[in-house]
Amino acid sequence: MSYTLNDKIKNLIPYEPISGEYSIRLDANECTLNYDSEFMKTVDDVIHNLDFNRYPDPLCIELRKSFADFYGINYKNVTVGNGSDELIFLIESAFMKKGEKLLVTNPDFSMYEFYSSITENPCVKFNKNEDLNIDVDKLISTVNSENIGVLIFSNPCNPTGHGITKAEAEKLIKSVNCLVVLDEAYMDFWGEENSLIKDVNNYDNLIVFRTASKALGSAALRLGFAVANETVTRAISAVKSPYNVNSFSQAIGSKLYKNKEFLNNRIKTIVENTKKLYNELVRLSKLTDDFYVYKTKTNFVFVKTSFSKELWEFLKSKSIAIRCMGDYVRITSGTDEEINAVINAVEKFISER
Repeated sequence: MSYTLNDKIKNLIPYEPISGEYSIRLDANECTLNYDSEFMKTVDDVIHNLDFNRYPDPLCIELRKSFADFYGINYKNVTVGNGSDELIFLIESAFMKKGEKLLVTNPDFSMYEFYSSITENPCVKFNKNEDLNIDVDKLISTVNSENIGVLIFSNPCNPTGHGITKAEAEKLIKSVNCLVVLDEAYMDFWGEENSLIKDVNNYDNLIVFRTASKALGSAALRLGFAVANETVTRAISAVKSPYNVNSFSQAIGSKLYKNKEFLNNRIKTIVENTKKLYNELVRLSKLTDDFYVYKTKTNFVFVKTSFSKELWEFLKSKSIAIRCMGDYVRITSGTDEEINAVINAVEKFISER
């Protein structure tokens, strides 16, 4: 007897990020700022005092409290995941019954749809307008007519950089009969006044995601957070693995969220740098009719151009990595020096075409 992989996985290709060493990495929407020397002392202290022989706290109490205090919410509404990816998979696999439909917006974060293929739930794609914005009324109509079980989308959106307002999100949640998952991974850059993280107790069908990978500059820790009312939170906690977040990540994350001044200053710097990147790309767009720059509410800028692949290859030759997505490129905001380097390279490429 021989074993054969099933159809849903036999042709899958493992995820492989852009290969090679690059002086400037602006391809993954990471925070390009590492911890400063003062916080690295905290990291050293954590390492030297960690009980490596013990399992981590399955409830992540200290981390949940620090996270909740930073955002002004109740820690009892928070579940911690091993990155948001774990939480996405948990929601799609546990909160959807066999045969229920998932709805994703298009374009959006590709892993939403990918996990539905693993859970074998039908996935409905809702196409955004030509300007890449969401028609909320049309989305509500589609969710209800398609009898959707779970609606998930990023707000602000990766990769477009756009977002729907808090009022639009509230209208959506109140108008559909499904679970709504708002992935607010980039909300730190737009502003908490646009978030629903403090309003989860007002709804029985809402989950809000946050992450430590973007504004906080802690992608290596793999920390994702699901915020919901206590009933939904209890269900998420019940279906997750008991020791899903390691002790090191819990300890560093807890210390990090307590350092409010450090984090707020970091967010401010990233927002300012993103504005610089956007303004410089808009300036370059005047050099050609084939380079449209979208406004952004995130830490990256999305650009539409027919020469996306050529630009991507040219920048790689200059040891600069950005993301190429069909007729689009996505460029993460970096330091002043990194922004200057990528702008100079893009300008050189456009000028010499």
